[in-house]
Amino acid sequence: MSKGSSVRDKVAASDAPSQSLALTVVCAAQFVLQLDFSVVNVALPSIKGGLGFSDSDLQWIVTGYALTFGALLLFGGRAGDLFGQRKTLLFGLILFGVGSICGGLAPTPEALIGARFIQGAAGALVSPAALSSLTLLFPDGASRIRALGIWQGATAAGGTAGIVLGGLMVELLGWRSVFIINVPVVVALVILVPRVIPRPVSGRHVSLRLGPSLLITVAIGLLIYALSNLEESGPLSVSTIVPFIAGLIVAAGFVVTEVRSRDPLISRDLLHSRQRRGALGVMLITGAVLAAYVYFVSLYLQTVLRMSPLLTGISLLPATLTIVVLSSFIARLVITRIGLKATALLGALLVASGQAWFVSLSTAGEYLLNVLPALILTAAGIGLLLPAVSIAATSDVAAHIQGAAASLLTTSQQVGAALGVATLATIAATRTSAGASASAGYSTAFVVSALAMILAVAVVAVTFLKKNQAQSTPSDQTEH
Repeated sequence: MSKGSSVRDKVAASDAPSQSLALTVVCAAQFVLQLDFSVVNVALPSIKGGLGFSDSDLQWIVTGYALTFGALLLFGGRAGDLFGQRKTLLFGLILFGVGSICGGLAPTPEALIGARFIQGAAGALVSPAALSSLTLLFPDGASRIRALGIWQGATAAGGTAGIVLGGLMVELLGWRSVFIINVPVVVALVILVPRVIPRPVSGRHVSLRLGPSLLITVAIGLLIYALSNLEESGPLSVSTIVPFIAGLIVAAGFVVTEVRSRDPLISRDLLHSRQRRGALGVMLITGAVLAAYVYFVSLYLQTVLRMSPLLTGISLLPATLTIVVLSSFIARLVITRIGLKATALLGALLVASGQAWFVSLSTAGEYLLNVLPALILTAAGIGLLLPAVSIAATSDVAAHIQGAAASLLTTSQQVGAALGVATLATIAATRTSAGASASAGYSTAFVVSALAMILAVAVVAVTFLKKNQAQSTPSDQTEH
């Protein structure tokens, strides 16, 4: 038995309440993070009018959250390994609640943007702590497959529920309500976390590594900032090129520091496994495609098909329901029956098919013909692919670096999301500026998305273990 397994056994054998309640709490925390990201998107026009945002500053309501969230995730994972998942989760939730209150009461654009930075930083603590708590509570095998499936279902449900809830709340209660709604949920979670998440059993002491943490935070922050400027300013603008080059330089400094360190921020044990490296690459690609497809479909439904924000959210519900059902109940059965690799391949192919169907979007398009089938195909693929990727990325990880593994997986998804929206939005805008319709721009972007998912299929085929290797030991899965 490995050291990580023995620690997980001790955690599971503690006096903590049932694993089901613990799973509910950590998934609720993840749901709130995803809900907050999407619920604000629907409220942007009302916020702009209410606080007097300029067009150029309005994007920072979204970008400020994504930037601090993505840039601080590795630091957040390390903090969970050092201070314990429970303490880190509690602190992150409290900080998120503070940011939500500040956002709901913000008197100026600057105050609201600052609140979004706080929320993003809090999310970077909450998400890896919640995911690593889950992987510690549920050992490798059927129970973890089920838990990670429910986790991914909560992630997807939070994203789409935010669109529906945001449209309803803005119409009935005003834009400030989309921030205030977080507060009672956060209070409930803060009360429950100490009761359902057990105290960690320390595997070994780790340091916070503030120097490398600062370097990777600045590097990711600069790169996300550059990508956020790509659509508005163009790829050759100073505001895009300078932070991009600076981010690459700082990232190179981080790599040099990590190579020379005896205790790197990203444990070398995490990157020895070819399957884990492949899973992180697939999550990067999938995160890019998923964030972009929701962005484009929402725009198409509202600007081309003239749906209201509320009706747009309702139109996306079939996708959410498909993801929740497949990831929570079906994925584990499929993985058990055909194996991790075959499930990931099937999921990636379904997503690629859905993205290819979206290429049919046009000015004369219809929801039932051009949108709904593509939504179902994409959602079915997500429901199978993300649980499989999560298992591949977090299996056979020692307990003392579970936070690092969780944060690395989430970082891949968040950085992929920033990359996908910025890059594909620029591709769509370039096609539109050349005289094509908005729907033609969206269609071009979906061609690139489909090709990206074909690349993900290739990565799975090359890096994931075969079915008969799925239960091999950590040493069997490690390649130096």
